[in-house]
Amino acid sequence: MNKKLVLYILFGVFAVNISAQELLCNVRVNSSQVQTSDRKVFQTMQTEIYEFINNKKWSTTNIQNEERIECTIMINISKKISNDEFEGSIQIQSTRPVYGTSYKSTLFNYLDNNFRFKYLEYQSLEFSESTHMSNLTSVLAFYVNIVLGLDFATYSEEGGNVYFNMAQKIVSNAQNAPEKGWKAFESDKNRYWLAHDLMDQRYSDFHMCMYRYHRTGMDKLAEEPDDARFEITEALESLKSIYRENASAFILKLFFDAKSDEIIKIYSEAFPNEKARIAKTLIEIDPSHSTKYQAITNSSEGGSR
Repeated sequence: MNKKLVLYILFGVFAVNISAQELLCNVRVNSSQVQTSDRKVFQTMQTEIYEFINNKKWSTTNIQNEERIECTIMINISKKISNDEFEGSIQIQSTRPVYGTSYKSTLFNYLDNNFRFKYLEYQSLEFSESTHMSNLTSVLAFYVNIVLGLDFATYSEEGGNVYFNMAQKIVSNAQNAPEKGWKAFESDKNRYWLAHDLMDQRYSDFHMCMYRYHRTGMDKLAEEPDDARFEITEALESLKSIYRENASAFILKLFFDAKSDEIIKIYSEAFPNEKARIAKTLIEIDPSHSTKYQAITNSSEGGSR
């Protein structure tokens, strides 16, 4: 056999073998509020959720092990309703590495208090894209797709839409589920509205912002800080269209809950006119963090322009 062909085959096999699952997710299950003598079930639950998230292939994208998306899922169980039913909250945080640095930028940081689910120890966790099999796996799969979508959205405009579409499909499958969090009328800030807002054409500037803020802004901040800050400023300015369309849009809250502290640090070395411009914009479109943003203009660091 031709030597080059042999090497190609061997390399091809090797490349397939090193292709990894998409997520590197740390999972914690906290049951300290539950009065029970059997703690083992919660350790088993934690292990099985970890394996469900990290060992499953969630997309057709080939991802190398070092490219896996880092995230954390904290499940806080506040009540054991029966032997196989639990109630509590789930918090999800995901980060993205910034090119040329050791810094990791937070993309998503959300606490969902509507988390009620059934779990039997050692019963396999099953998920189907076409039907709602259990609230536990549907909620986990929903947030996996949100995490994937937000990450991919930072590398190409609308790059996360395939995952946001899947999240919306999971919501649709769960419309007859008895558990809360899936229906539009239950709240204006839940899983339904998260998936809805991410696919709402009125909020398309969000996707442009995610790409421009990270790919042409954060990834260049270390080498070209002035140009990168300009890109970040333009990205944030674009969110005005969403605020003026719907001041209470869920995705605005989620974006700034993840980004407000980071944004303040980014502009600590900006020129005074940059600080004044961005502070005015941020106070307008994210009034819940307005006190934080006032610190931008109060900072004495930066150039003299």
